[in-house]
Order: sequence, then C-alpha cells, then structure tokens
Amino acid sequence: MANKKSADVQQTELVNQKTFWQKLGKQKQLIFMSVPFVLYIILFRYIPLWGWNMAFQDYKPARSFSQQTWVGLKWFIFLFKDKEFLLSLRNTIGMSIISTVLGYITAILIAILLNEVQNIALKRFVQTVSYLPHFLSWVIVTGLVANMLSVEDGILNNILMYIGAIDKPVLWLSVPNYFWQIIGWTYVWKEVGWNTIVYLGAMTAIDPCLYEAAEIDGCGRLRKIMHITLPGIRPTIIIMMIMSAGHILDANFEMPFFLKNGMIEEVATTIDIYVLKYGFKLFNFSLATAAGIFKNAVNILLLLLANWFAKKAGEERLI
Repeated sequence: MANKKSADVQQTELVNQKTFWQKLGKQKQLIFMSVPFVLYIILFRYIPLWGWNMAFQDYKPARSFSQQTWVGLKWFIFLFKDKEFLLSLRNTIGMSIISTVLGYITAILIAILLNEVQNIALKRFVQTVSYLPHFLSWVIVTGLVANMLSVEDGILNNILMYIGAIDKPVLWLSVPNYFWQIIGWTYVWKEVGWNTIVYLGAMTAIDPCLYEAAEIDGCGRLRKIMHITLPGIRPTIIIMMIMSAGHILDANFEMPFFLKNGMIEEVATTIDIYVLKYGFKLFNFSLATAAGIFKNAVNILLLLLANWFAKKAGEERLI
C-alpha cells in the first residue's frame, strides 16, 4: 500500500513537472525578452553587493582584500553617534513623509475628479498635461524650480508682488522652514499625473452596475464616491502604500543636492548626500557603505512590516 502511494506521488510530480515545462515552452518568447532585464538586475543589483564587506572593514583602496583590516560593527556604531548622520536621517524621513502624503492625497483626489468628468476631451487633456512632467529629468525640474523661486526674476515673486501679497522678493531657497514644502510640492507637480493613472485604472475595474444601483436609490455623487469609488480602489491604495513604505529613506537626491546652500544645509542634507560626501569627497568608503546598508535594511524592514500589517488587517498585500 505504501509503495502504491509512493508511486502515485512520483507520478503526480512527473505530471506537474511536465505541465510546468510545457507552460514554460509556450512562453519562451517572453522568457527570451526578459533575459536582458534579468542580466541587468544581476549585474547592477546583486554583484555590487560584494562591496558591502567594506562596511565591516577599515577599507583602504590600495590594499588587496586579504590585507584589509576587519573592524566589525565599528562604522555602524559610529553612524548613530554622528550628529551629521542623525540630522540627515531626520531630513530624509521628513522629506519622504511630506512627499508621500501629499502625493497620495493629491493623486487620489485628482483621480476621483477626473473619473467624474463626463467630457472625454477635457479628461484626456488634463491627464496628458498632468503626467507629462513625469518624463522630465529631476535635474531639469530642479533648474525650473530654481528659476521660478529666484529672487531676481522668479515668476513666483513677480506674481506675489504684482497682486500685493508681498512688498519685496522672498528668499524662498534660503529659508529652512520652506525647503521641505518646496520639495514636497515639486514632487506632487512631477509625479501626481503618473500616480493618478494608477488609480484611474483601478476605477475602471469597478462594476458600473454599482453606480446605477446607487443612482436608483437616490445617491448623489459624493455618496457614490464615498461608498463605491473609494472602497473599490482601496486594494490599490493599500498596495501603493506598502510599496511606498519601502522607499521612506529614498528621498529624492537631485533636488536637495542642487538646491541646498549654506543657509539651509541643516534641513537639506539627506542620507544619499551624506554617502556622497563621505564616499567620494572624504574617501571614507567604509562609513559611506555602512550608511547605504543601513538605509536599504530599514527600507526592506519597513516594506515587510507594512506587508505584514496589511495581511493582519485582511487587506491586499504584495506577498
């Protein structure tokens, strides 16, 4: 009897393997297309992980691997005693949270408003105008922001002075209290259109019969939004929130780097700028690597925690 069960199990495994390879063979074109991307990820994402050993060494470029001095967690301990790193950590978290919250709220609001627009031409025009900035380089966006906020001929100062809101030009990029807001609203302007498309796509999956039934019951637009649209896109909102949790310490690098100056350096320095400073200016590769590892470890941990909380709450999750 036991031998018969064992034979049945083996037969089932063989059938499953055959089915797997048959399905794989039918998708061979897609597999061949994905090979360059897989190689790219291996080459630029996984092979460089070998360099993480520098964080546990007193690394000197002139020495071979066997000649390096291993120092354990010395540089990680140094990070949490370094006021500059703690300051950059605060700035990174602050800018990321502001950008994420503003990005979520504005994208969902615009998606809901566009979903209510009946004029197809107007809807497409607004979509096109809103998502075009997504394709601009952050370097270009930074230049545009710097020109708009310029003291000499910045359009924002000119408009505010014309309507009498201010008497003289404001040094927008020299006031620490304004910097995080500038970063946040610039992120919204650049990415809100792209994020809106995601939510609009989720709204197309909502059964139109629900809206028809709600209209028969006398529901207005606001009640339809509250009881049909928002619950319908809730799984997408949760997934986007989980993905964003894995990028909390990935604050935009280009804008703080190019816009910062001596007057706002305390609120503009992020972890990426800290890594750049110690890695390529002060040549302390060990400290820079330790800071990079810390950032990635925290991002992965936050991603897993957000996914776990979503699972416990019975919501959609990544895995």
